[in-house]
Amino acid sequence: MAGILNIETSTPLCSVALALDGQIVAQRETLEDKSHSALLTVFIEEILKERKLQVMDLDAVAVGKGPGSFTGLRIGVSTAKGLCYGSKLPLIAAGTLEILFTQALELVQAGIPGYDEEVLFCPMIDARRMEVFTCLFTSSGKVVENVSARIIDRDSYSDLLSSRRIIFFGSGMDKCRGALSHPNSLFLDDVYPHAAALAVMAEKAYHKREFENLAYFEPFYLKDFIATIPKRNLAF
Repeated sequence: MAGILNIETSTPLCSVALALDGQIVAQRETLEDKSHSALLTVFIEEILKERKLQVMDLDAVAVGKGPGSFTGLRIGVSTAKGLCYGSKLPLIAAGTLEILFTQALELVQAGIPGYDEEVLFCPMIDARRMEVFTCLFTSSGKVVENVSARIIDRDSYSDLLSSRRIIFFGSGMDKCRGALSHPNSLFLDDVYPHAAALAVMAEKAYHKREFENLAYFEPFYLKDFIATIPKRNLAF
């Protein structure tokens, strides 16, 4: 029986789930602002204690690799790698946009209006200003457009929207909703990359032995981190 601890911290959601043979048996998560550093290890400890387990009893650790928040990714990946190093466990990683797609597909197949097999799925993770980290999937999971950092305006996706519907979702969707006014634009609210969705992907990767190299694995930041200095701290 495969026991996998799943960690997702790429977005404002801090999410942890323990899965046994792909079934969620314990989970913790919060949307509390900037809570990742304070609560991630607390959630992990609570889940393991709840199931009377230690880290060494696990078979693997899975983590969302990004793109997303620089700080969130750094916290999640460093925690996952630390657990794996300490207990000699394999590390599994999955793209955050793919995790979001898994979440959205489950929701729309449950009865969201406007869904059919021809619709495209567009996960969006908030970046800077009107920029998002995004890609496009078909309903079968085929990648139509690769992951990129994209600035959204009124002409974005116009060629595709002229002939088919696109479902937009994720933490970057709200700031783009006003620009994407085509009638074929559909919006799915409150979709976050939950660790429970990562668990489905992690279970498949575990049985295929698709593990990361612990020594060299890094988050998929997509863009370099840019540090800024608050104006009140500037010296003149």
